[in-house]
Amino acid sequence: MAKILIVEDEEAILNLIRMNLVKAGYQCSTSMDGEEAADRIQEEDFDLILLDIMLPKLDGYEVLEYAKSQEIPVIFLTAMGDTAQKVRGLKMGAEDYISKPFDIAELLARVETVLRRCRKLDQSLRIGEIELKPESRTVLRGGAPVELTPKEYELLYLFMRNRNRALYRETIYEHVWGGEYPGTGRTVDLHVQRLKKKLGLEKEIVAIYKVGYRLIG
Repeated sequence: MAKILIVEDEEAILNLIRMNLVKAGYQCSTSMDGEEAADRIQEEDFDLILLDIMLPKLDGYEVLEYAKSQEIPVIFLTAMGDTAQKVRGLKMGAEDYISKPFDIAELLARVETVLRRCRKLDQSLRIGEIELKPESRTVLRGGAPVELTPKEYELLYLFMRNRNRALYRETIYEHVWGGEYPGTGRTVDLHVQRLKKKLGLEKEIVAIYKVGYRLIG
């Protein structure tokens, strides 16, 4: 599952894109201004960025420079008929563009094409003897399949995409369960413990006091 950052300051468009990408099986994060997007690009790993040009604080061209420094492909969201925006974005290093208003089917096709072109759609993730294959949503331990629940798989994917980074419980809950962290209960902790036991990652997945967890490797 590819991880995509959507940067758009119009909430209705942002939510529409996110809903359809999630439905298509992608993991999505969102930002509504360029400054926040730049921070997230430096702190997290993304496979692709969908980037509006007219943004508060930092515009899309400035955010593109941060994306290029991390070698993350970008699809610009441009105004209909604004050829100058398209040409400038492509010359600066964007992989593609799509004009607003756009057809969702076209957006999904362009996303898939860019991910495949950049070889980031189906790359396996590894840590020690554990291998996660996003294309088939399978997990192997020492070459043997391991049966995980859908939530355990999403949790492992999140850890492996963000290895050596501290993940807040709020972040984990948002990405895996898709809602606002309730602040109470042990849902995250119980799933982490089960995942560690199934995969033998007791030493690799460590708890961070009053924060969350980190996958070391």
